[in-house]
Amino acid sequence: MVRPVAAEVRNMLQKIKMDNMERGRRVAGAVSQPAPLSLRRNNFNFDQQQMGSFTSMPKIRPAPNADDTDVDYGNVGERVGLDVFLAKCKNQLGSLPPLIPRNVRHRKNSLGNEGFTIDSAFSYMNTEPIRVFQWNALSQALGTGNDGFVKCPPSAMEWRTRRFRILEEIARHNADVICLQEVDHFMFLRKSLASLGYVGHFTPKPDSPCLYLTNNSGPDGCAIFYKKDKFDLVKLDSRVLEVWKVQSNQVVLSATLRSKKTSKEMVFATTHLKARNGVVMPTLRNEQGKDLMEFLEDQSKGRPIICTGDFNAEPCEPVYQTMTTPSTKTNTRLSSAYKDVLNREVEYTTWKFRDDGEHIQTLDYIFYSPDQMRVDSVLQMPTGEQIGENRLPSFNYASDHFSLLADLRLII
Repeated sequence: MVRPVAAEVRNMLQKIKMDNMERGRRVAGAVSQPAPLSLRRNNFNFDQQQMGSFTSMPKIRPAPNADDTDVDYGNVGERVGLDVFLAKCKNQLGSLPPLIPRNVRHRKNSLGNEGFTIDSAFSYMNTEPIRVFQWNALSQALGTGNDGFVKCPPSAMEWRTRRFRILEEIARHNADVICLQEVDHFMFLRKSLASLGYVGHFTPKPDSPCLYLTNNSGPDGCAIFYKKDKFDLVKLDSRVLEVWKVQSNQVVLSATLRSKKTSKEMVFATTHLKARNGVVMPTLRNEQGKDLMEFLEDQSKGRPIICTGDFNAEPCEPVYQTMTTPSTKTNTRLSSAYKDVLNREVEYTTWKFRDDGEHIQTLDYIFYSPDQMRVDSVLQMPTGEQIGENRLPSFNYASDHFSLLADLRLII
């Protein structure tokens, strides 16, 4: 017998699917021809994707140049220096203002100072540093056709320049592993970041809302990029997260990587849990979190885990406890990198105005295995003054979410 709450969640999932279809009917009279299969599948290098059975609604045609063929980085496979890459971004951005500045906060040592003591320096000799970048980069289709950022100038969302603001934010932190959500221009990112030595993988949402919007660029989903001179890929996997055995429209992508230097293996995963408010939504996200933790334990086989994402949940929601507390079903224990450095989560990871008002929330996290890793530092959030009165997104920042960054050390 299905529990009342479970039945309510099932109805909610079905309503979300129907909302996507209804949006498609409203937009441009529901264009009769679906997006070419080559754009919806082959061109995006989907990794073990599972398409839902509810996707018979005709999709809206993708935007012209959805694959960003106008961007060229020279010979395929040719590397460029980070300074050269950032200079190219700056040139493409023209007279736009600079990115919002960010500061790194180091973990305090036993003496109460940032950094480590002489005694702890000896233990660091048996560790390997790993820099992890986490970001909901904001889907172009959703940002322009669905999210209703009432104080964002439309010109700040023009893809021709915004794509270089996205690249600039990713590249300037020079991370070893990059985890992204709401990616709907994967081919552009893969081509661009390959010039910096990254390898990328992507998995889409089964029924991405992007496909029901005009000028879309295919489905949005999660992506992981890693430096190929630092890691070898051991295993790649993905899963459509379930809520009481019912597939939702959210996914997790994982990459098991082996360090070229130490041969140690780690599991990197990224996800994007269901948004929306309502009485039942925290329960839905918590069930997704439980399924996510079971997936991570199955993937890890005792390996250290780094799991990042936009969880669409404040730290007070049950899913936060699910991610950080072992359960009867899983023995996996994760900790929040930001909480371990700052002794609390940040006050916000997103700050924006929509037609229903101002939203200041902490929704994004970097979780890691504290028994096998240590966190040294994190990237702090900018102040309200630095962000600007119109908040996000803006000419200074390409997304409605701020990126997260953690400098971790793997204990060898």
